[in-house]
Amino acid sequence: MPVLRGAGFFCLFFIYLFIIIKMEMPYTYKYPRPAVTVDIAVLKKNGNGFEILLIKRKFDPFANMWALPGGFVDMDETIEAAASRELFEETNLSGIQLEQFHVFSELDRDPRGRTISVVFIGFHTDQQEVIAKDDAKEACWYPLNELPELAFDHGEIIMIIRNKLSN
Repeated sequence: MPVLRGAGFFCLFFIYLFIIIKMEMPYTYKYPRPAVTVDIAVLKKNGNGFEILLIKRKFDPFANMWALPGGFVDMDETIEAAASRELFEETNLSGIQLEQFHVFSELDRDPRGRTISVVFIGFHTDQQEVIAKDDAKEACWYPLNELPELAFDHGEIIMIIRNKLSN
């Protein structure tokens, strides 16, 4: 009989957990949802136009490839806070005024799964030193017209930025 009594306890415990979860999260859905990411395009003026800040990724997917700084939005932050946090974590830059530029939502933009990225743009105007940190192996300025091969859909993102700047 002690075995059945223990089974009954676990059954009641799981029913209790189910009720608590349903009460705390009454509007959850069983449908899959995408992850939200931010990508940050930081530009600086040079003699011949603009340069853009890229990071070399430390980890897969796309390890050792160049990309815009960015990452996943945490559950307890706004996308604006996530953009500032990711920029600092990967490049050591802070205090740059960032503005939402565009949303990218192609279905296959990230091999890890469905992501929607909010891209921010900002301009580097002071003497803050760029230092690769966190999951960035390197951080480097590239002329907008001389880009390396880029991870994800970042080539498309930068092309749209370049077109916007030339208009």
